[in-house]
Amino acid sequence: MKIKNKAILIAYPNRLGSNLADLENILNGPLKNAFGGVHILPFYHSSGDAGFAPIDYEVDEAFGSWNDIEKIAAQKDVMVDFMVNHLSPDSSEFQDYVKYHQDSKFKDMFLNWSKFWPKNRPTQADIDLIYKRKDRAPYQEIMFADGKTEKIWNTFGEKQLDLDVTQKTAQDFIHHQVSNLIQHGAKIVRLDAFAYAIKKLDTSDFFVEPEVWQLLEDIANTANKADALVLPEIHEHYSYNKKIVEKGYFSYDFVLPIVVLHALYSHQGDALVSWLNQASMHQFTTLDTHDGIGVVDGKGILSDEQLDYTVNRLYEVGANVKRAYSSSAYHNLDIYQLNTTFYSAVGNSDAAYLLARAIQIFAPGIPQIYYVGLLAGKNDIDLVEETKEGRDINRHFYDQAEINSALQKPVVAQLLKLLEYRNTSAAFELTGKVTAKLLDDGILEIVRSNEAGCVKAILHASLNNYHFSINEITNETSQNILVVGEN
Repeated sequence: MKIKNKAILIAYPNRLGSNLADLENILNGPLKNAFGGVHILPFYHSSGDAGFAPIDYEVDEAFGSWNDIEKIAAQKDVMVDFMVNHLSPDSSEFQDYVKYHQDSKFKDMFLNWSKFWPKNRPTQADIDLIYKRKDRAPYQEIMFADGKTEKIWNTFGEKQLDLDVTQKTAQDFIHHQVSNLIQHGAKIVRLDAFAYAIKKLDTSDFFVEPEVWQLLEDIANTANKADALVLPEIHEHYSYNKKIVEKGYFSYDFVLPIVVLHALYSHQGDALVSWLNQASMHQFTTLDTHDGIGVVDGKGILSDEQLDYTVNRLYEVGANVKRAYSSSAYHNLDIYQLNTTFYSAVGNSDAAYLLARAIQIFAPGIPQIYYVGLLAGKNDIDLVEETKEGRDINRHFYDQAEINSALQKPVVAQLLKLLEYRNTSAAFELTGKVTAKLLDDGILEIVRSNEAGCVKAILHASLNNYHFSINEITNETSQNILVVGEN
């Protein structure tokens, strides 16, 4: 299956404009040449978590219809989410289970906590072993219509009950929904919370091998038959995503955000260069997403001291960034992620921000640009204080007037120019090479070249003052692409 080697926008169905029709107009209007694809965050009926607690996998009428998705898919590669680990208790499947209990045809679809454990278990040691997102055993008590109460495995929020992916009922559900999403235009199905889906006795219940590979292969086979691919989402140590690539799948680069911040804060690029020279081309790069900036993802590329320095520096340099926004006080399931827009993380500095994006564009793989980042969005303090959800600091609702105003900002115009260049230059072929090194006086050099080596794009950047230039060399002819500041 071939996808476009062009930048991908990440956007909610109702936060870059009010609905899918607005999103389509923006994509095919001012952003036409900047993006070859779009990751449309959950547009389904949902009971929470900004769409990640799906009730079903149909388009919520508040956003539009399948026709809107298909119109976008006719022009762009569309990525959609499938929550392989869980489903909302408000779903018809779970409501049937509640009503009919043991007589429900969906009784095996959800993971029963008590049935999972042998007699006299779980012990405290069992609970401690689980890789979990909360400070207690991950289950939720459910009252059934017959008056009986049972515990259902619950990794995330109370509106996200875990599926038992080992059961045929759940497997049939997964394959039907993935097939339906692809039928309506999805080219890439992102498997949200993928590493949590397999639970097995005497394991951490996170990325359980070899069972996790069988699950991935089964879903990938369904997608591949329809000329689509799957993208497992794993927000943890980079070694997990490295394994994904080694198995022949695309992965995420969640290391890049924290190592770029370290380089910008410290004016030292050793760790960044090390990562760029070992990262795979078979990945999607990020600086920002709908989640926070991961810290543990880069452990080992950055030392513990460097990670601590970067986190502490974020709260010194970042604009309106508070530790509380990444704590349990603001309903954070993962306190190892930092809640901020990337633009505010660099102190709302146009120069630092543009350099960060230039590095991302030159990094191995295909860049994904989050909608707030695209518009150089600042932290939305009003929204996060209104909802008390830490991640909402980076989930602003943009109306058309705000979009139009943001598109006029020089930093946004230059970012769009960078993306348009990235999408059209042969230097960025995924079969080509990336070489990074540090020169004298804190100058970072990144070279991307095509497979034949006859087209090279060269980024020269100062980690001291964030000025940079981009040049392209073709058949010994050099062409200046962009200069930001003076090097």
